Amino acid sequence: MPPIVRCPAEPYGGGWHGAPDDAHRPDARVDWLRFAPVQPVFRARAAQRLAVLAYHGVTDPRSFGAQLDRLRRLATPVSLGAVLQAVTERRPLPARSVLVTFDDADRSVLTHALPALNARGIPAAAFVISELIGTERPFWWHEADFLARHGGRARSLDCGHPSQLLPRLKAMPDPDRRRSLHELRVSADRRPPRQEQLSPADLRALRDGGVAIGNHTQGHPCLGRCDDATVRAEITGAHEDLTRWLGEPPIAFAYPDGGHDPRAEAVLQELGYRLGFLSDHRLGPRLPSHPLQISRLQVDSTTSTRRFDTILSGLEPAYLRWRGQPMA
Repeated sequence: MPPIVRCPAEPYGGGWHGAPDDAHRPDARVDWLRFAPVQPVFRARAAQRLAVLAYHGVTDPRSFGAQLDRLRRLATPVSLGAVLQAVTERRPLPARSVLVTFDDADRSVLTHALPALNARGIPAAAFVISELIGTERPFWWHEADFLARHGGRARSLDCGHPSQLLPRLKAMPDPDRRRSLHELRVSADRRPPRQEQLSPADLRALRDGGVAIGNHTQGHPCLGRCDDATVRAEITGAHEDLTRWLGEPPIAFAYPDGGHDPRAEAVLQELGYRLGFLSDHRLGPRLPSHPLQISRLQVDSTTSTRRFDTILSGLEPAYLRWRGQPMA
């Protein structure tokens, strides 16, 4: 059995599951941080750190464009290749370096993010759930939410309020999660709507447009709830798929549960991966000391400009840790 670890709570500002919910955004609660007396101190310190931004989809192209414009003014956007070069040559990245990344890689990365990035000459990286590529299947967390709201039931999910569904699923051992999803599918009154996913050709278009493609496992389980064989299969299966589609092996991985898993790191080392990314809402060193454990900042395309600044400076992450905000 794998060690018992905590799966991440639903992250603030959209999180790694589902569409953003404006009614639950913390922007209004933390916007004031931009005017805090310590913000200039944090901004100065951040200039000597690496900020890796972890987006999901782009639901607000206009706001996302404004964020990219701000990056061009305040930061030095870098590519995944530049981070790899820094690690290889043991030479720190430039001051104020920022890498833009996307997890899950829904179609908005192609339709909204890529044009905005290209218009500003900003590179990025997208981490792909391989079993969804070329399909019309929804992300499993979207599917579970829809099924539960349309009569779906599972023996292990009799937990009352619908808001508890995803935390319960994420906390289950992976076989139980899969079994519960099957029960939801069998018992629901309706099937979830189709969701067009990226195709292999779309992945190549992203790569050719300056968005590096990385591994995000086959099915996006919580790795800490998987046995050793499943951890290996999830990583190697996606690795083989991406190598076949792209004609070259990926060299970067994003942990789908946000937190580091030593068994996953061992598999990544065997496969020749050079970079691995967490979702811990932290800045990292300009020369990553643990290349397979690089910190990232959680951000969303709808994040307000004021909050975006405090995320980049590291002030909001520090404040949320001080407040005891759950993080991956």
